[in-house]
Amino acid sequence: MQAAQTGQRSTIPRPTFKDAPLSSINGFVGLGAHALLSLVLLFGQVLWAFAWPVALLLNVGGGILWFLMWNSYVIVNPNEAVVTQFFGKYVGTLKQEGFRFFINPLYGKSRISLRINNFESSKLKVNDVNANPINIAAVVVWRVYDAAEAMFEVEKYQHYVQIQSEAALREMATKYPYDAIEEKDIGGITLSGHQDIIAKELQASVEARLSRAGIAVLEARISYLAYSTEIAQAMLRRQQASAVVAARREIVDGAVGMVELALEQLSAKQIIDLDEDKKATMVSNLLVVLCSETDTTPVVNTGTLYQ
Repeated sequence: MQAAQTGQRSTIPRPTFKDAPLSSINGFVGLGAHALLSLVLLFGQVLWAFAWPVALLLNVGGGILWFLMWNSYVIVNPNEAVVTQFFGKYVGTLKQEGFRFFINPLYGKSRISLRINNFESSKLKVNDVNANPINIAAVVVWRVYDAAEAMFEVEKYQHYVQIQSEAALREMATKYPYDAIEEKDIGGITLSGHQDIIAKELQASVEARLSRAGIAVLEARISYLAYSTEIAQAMLRRQQASAVVAARREIVDGAVGMVELALEQLSAKQIIDLDEDKKATMVSNLLVVLCSETDTTPVVNTGTLYQ
């Protein structure tokens, strides 16, 4: 008994409502039936003189039906669905566009748009994986594909899209760093540097949350990303320092290669024989020239190399 209860709690409830096709006829055929009923009512007026009980039944019943039939007409626009209910019970969904007529005039009708919608979240303040506060926002492109689910499974599906999209955005923003500044982040996925990967993951996350509401997510992408104002200046200086260090590393690597090449060329062509002290002096001078931020001033030595 306890095991059965545990299994029941772990089971995720599935949607209980799915779009069911609803039959209807052409609305102009319904107008013909309506006109035929009008002729029957006129015939009932003639019967008053010959059989008034039959005329009474025919006029009362036909008159009620004649007025109720006006509720059977519906115009379905392109990319629109009409969800019908019969005294609170779901009957079916009509997606066939045009002028349609229901056989049952007591159907309650609700319209659901199947057009593509855009939703842009507000700027959310969250912490990335390194606990740096950032401001982030996203644009979600979505549409309803199951009108019955959207209407009966959730309350106000437009509001549901907003809340669940922002929740998915918060969750994703906490999994990745804003930028690869720290050593552990280098080579990994970042919010600012891998927009396509982040967009695909965000889309999958939002779609998983909205699938119960009969909503498909066509695209989800970050529309705004920045550090929060309280750390923006500090992180800017940090980025600048990292850029300077990286540039210096490239300069030093290039200078060492040029010095090595110069020593190899001098030795191979036997232009001059240099001992270790002379090599050290040349290496020092070349590195100063190649790595200096300002132009160096040459000094002409008119004596010997030993002065």
